[in-house]
Amino acid sequence: MPAAPLPPLPVPDARTCPLCGQPNACAVACGDAARAAECWCMQARIAPEVLARVPASARGLACVCARCAQG
Repeated sequence: MPAAPLPPLPVPDARTCPLCGQPNACAVACGDAARAAECWCMQARIAPEVLARVPASARGLACVCARCAQG
């Protein structure tokens, strides 16, 4: 008997930090094109070890929040 297919992975909410689950206040992730260039995340330096903690299913789809970005 063939194995049952795995259910699809949930799509992360772009407005939620994939590390802590709190709102990330990211204009880019929320689609606010008018404020995207001014968003806090455009100026933030996020350590590679913080980015490495982001689940693979959320990479490139959801921003971390400012608190998590600080490490």
